[in-house]
Amino acid sequence: MADTDVRRPAHAAGRDWERLNGRLLLVNLSILAAPLAMFFASLALTGGKTNLQIIITLGSLFVTFLVISGIGLMRLFTTRFRLTEERFELHSGLVFRSRRSIPVARIRGVDMTANPVHRLFGLTTLRLDTGEQSDNAGRRFSLDGITRADARALRRRIIELRDAGRARPVADSDGRLCELDWSWLRYGPLTVWGVGGVLIAASSVYRTLHEMQVDPLELGIVKDLQNRFGSVPLWYGILVCVVVLVALGMAGSTATFIENWYGYELRREDGGILRVRRGLFATRSVSIEEQRLRGLELVEPIPLRWAKGAKLNAVASGLGNLEDNRRRRALTPPVPRGEALRVAAETLPTGPGLIERQGLTRHPQAAMWRRVNRALLWTALIIAVQIGLGVWLGSWLIVMGIFSGAVVLPLLVGFALDAYRGLGHGIRGRYLIASSGTFARRTAALQRDGIIGWTITRSAFQRRKGLLTLGATTAAGDGVYKVHDVTESQGIALAETAVPRLLAPFVERVPDGHRPH
Repeated sequence: MADTDVRRPAHAAGRDWERLNGRLLLVNLSILAAPLAMFFASLALTGGKTNLQIIITLGSLFVTFLVISGIGLMRLFTTRFRLTEERFELHSGLVFRSRRSIPVARIRGVDMTANPVHRLFGLTTLRLDTGEQSDNAGRRFSLDGITRADARALRRRIIELRDAGRARPVADSDGRLCELDWSWLRYGPLTVWGVGGVLIAASSVYRTLHEMQVDPLELGIVKDLQNRFGSVPLWYGILVCVVVLVALGMAGSTATFIENWYGYELRREDGGILRVRRGLFATRSVSIEEQRLRGLELVEPIPLRWAKGAKLNAVASGLGNLEDNRRRRALTPPVPRGEALRVAAETLPTGPGLIERQGLTRHPQAAMWRRVNRALLWTALIIAVQIGLGVWLGSWLIVMGIFSGAVVLPLLVGFALDAYRGLGHGIRGRYLIASSGTFARRTAALQRDGIIGWTITRSAFQRRKGLLTLGATTAAGDGVYKVHDVTESQGIALAETAVPRLLAPFVERVPDGHRPH
């Protein structure tokens, strides 16, 4: 927890308090443009017609945005901050006043983000990361609305004060580890989130129009489509809808890739800091201290893996709670797998091959049969549900159930075998390596010195097969990195080799020929 003692150091008593930039006033007033734009859009969709429900809905939105704008203005007028030699202090609030202070030595990272409206007015948000795992957003230290130049100067000053009196690593003449290559854009469409985003957007528009008592099916553009294509066969209409949905999803995924990774650069800076900069409309600058880097994670979702691509994440402490960690841990966009391995080799001083799967210890065949049996169970459930509905609704569902089972069975069994091939573990120097997954295969390299405990879990099926799942707990990344479905002897030997004597007090020694109960 951050220190809440706000007493001023004697030598800092004369320092002036600073305020947020006045241009934040324009940012907060511009929020009111959103409901006005929605009003004119509704007029365009309905041909200039309106009703009481539309006025009430948009009026409620306007009041909501007015309250949000007022809260932002109050933040502008009441926020004060200052940086002394020992502390960063932040005062804010009018009715509910907040007085917070944090020692400079406790600051783990200084990040900068700017949404499109902030960028329009030359502003950014500076966030100070204390490395706390709390989910309470109110304990975050952030300055929402200072100029980019002021943010860079403040960040540089904080880092200098924090690292004063200790050796600071110096980067090489360039320090650049990776930068955007536009050929990577081919990996942009390889995600299912684009299709999901299209469905979410469509459902949101439909719900909004429904709330305003506007029937989307009665709009002119929808009527025109019905007149043009209403006579086509059902199967053809479904096929066209699926093609359009996939095309829109791929376009959305590509646009998301450009927005998220435009201007991407990974650089090693003085002071032992890895800096990731990226973003087109909303810019982000994330800093990760190398001394808090506990490892790396190579992520290969199925579409990306088929295209021989991967993503590289940092396993680091001091990136906030789990949600913040997932948002800030990315070191690369989706890139060729070889490029991800190259960046991994340059990020950690271990040389190439650290997170390669080749050479890892294979897991027992019992782990494979667990996955195959799970695939068979899911297939049986799918067939049983359709046959059950067929007895009630019609025999055509029974035929469809048998047909779908013939299609789904080899598909699920194939995924099960792929999941087994993805299993592996090992020790490479100072790192524990664990690999698992099929829909998103993950290969994690975790510093053995960063392991603070072990968790052993065993389901009823695992106990029957003599298997267990070993979890390495750490204060970094996701918190637990699991080695799935190893034998009892493999799991205990791996834990003892990775961190000697950590698990030993909990292991019961039994005579040869006997098994522990």
